[in-house]
Amino acid sequence: MQEFHVDEGYQDGNVLAGPLSEIFAVDLTAAVGRCAGCGSTGPIARLRVYGPSPGLVARCPDCAQVVLRVVRGPNDAWLDLRGAVSLRIPIPAEGG
Repeated sequence: MQEFHVDEGYQDGNVLAGPLSEIFAVDLTAAVGRCAGCGSTGPIARLRVYGPSPGLVARCPDCAQVVLRVVRGPNDAWLDLRGAVSLRIPIPAEGG
């Protein structure tokens, strides 16, 4: 079995902006998530993202636990957030 090194070959969480914009109307890279593994918080853009095949896997930069996964098929998208305790999404005030 090949050992996986989490410090190799990742991009920052900003790479999730395109795939997540197909699912959500707001930019989720600015949302603040809390890792279920270590409890650290930070913007989604801070996650270390691996992929693209078969999907994008975003890991906590502090403990390397998988926080979210995004897989896009021809007609569907799958979003797995079981590695996140919460996700605080900034939403602009109405009329502003």
